[in-house]
Amino acid sequence: MTEVNSRRLEIDALRVLWSVRRHGGITRAAEALGLSQSAVSHKIKRLEVSLDCDLLSRKPGAPVFTAAGEDLLDYAKRILGLHDEALLSLTKTPLAGRIALGLTEDTTCTDLARILGRFRRLHPDVAVRTKVRMSLVLRAMLEQGELDAAIVQIFAHEVRPTDIVLFREQLYWVKHSDLALPPSGPIPFLSFDDECFYRQWALDIGQDDDTLLETVFECASAAGIVSAVTSALGVALLNGRHLRPGMDIITNRLPTPPALAYVVRRARKARNPALDTLVAEIENEVSRYGGLTLAS
Repeated sequence: MTEVNSRRLEIDALRVLWSVRRHGGITRAAEALGLSQSAVSHKIKRLEVSLDCDLLSRKPGAPVFTAAGEDLLDYAKRILGLHDEALLSLTKTPLAGRIALGLTEDTTCTDLARILGRFRRLHPDVAVRTKVRMSLVLRAMLEQGELDAAIVQIFAHEVRPTDIVLFREQLYWVKHSDLALPPSGPIPFLSFDDECFYRQWALDIGQDDDTLLETVFECASAAGIVSAVTSALGVALLNGRHLRPGMDIITNRLPTPPALAYVVRRARKARNPALDTLVAEIENEVSRYGGLTLAS
């Protein structure tokens, strides 16, 4: 048994381990971190040797992490959070002011919430006012100067050079496996409301191939659309995070949807030192972990 005093939890190795959990495996974690698979495996193996236990199961069909690995992940999340906050605390500069920030609903209970909480603790003299809206509404508020910055979802081809990309994902046409599409005529469409750019694309470009969509259900929330799909009420546009068992991805009759991206977008106005710092913290978090996790 390895002596306790000789064991070490290396921060870089813990960050790699947490990235494997975040991205769902070594291959995806390596891609997100910009490392080779062998480099990721080596860091985890060194951690296993130091702790004298297996952290990854490495068995076909088995869970990715062993029981010891799951236990360590709970500590790793807290250790990394305290480590990163301590470094920021030691290097911070006094800040004061106000930030008007926009978020979409699926970013309010994720990594971004943790970053905002840390920012408030480190900079108590900065007042951050957050508004949660649909992406199209937030983009309009940015253009009108009502927000300093916003976390918005856009089509990947709309990413600007000044945007900070947090997450990329694919958009899919989906239906429940029990739903048989009519061989001709309108296809029942489960739509988000008028403020959703998925809907605008579907009802505009999405029908250029003479495929007619008939809106039979309209809801502002992803949970409502997911429920309608699982009830076999029609077809819908959903991103990969919202796919559920029993859903089929439609690859014919409907045009391929464009890819998506979540970005930090700033308003075109004078620089705000407090906002500069917050945006830099978000950007550094993306760099450390290869992206941010969003709600599913």
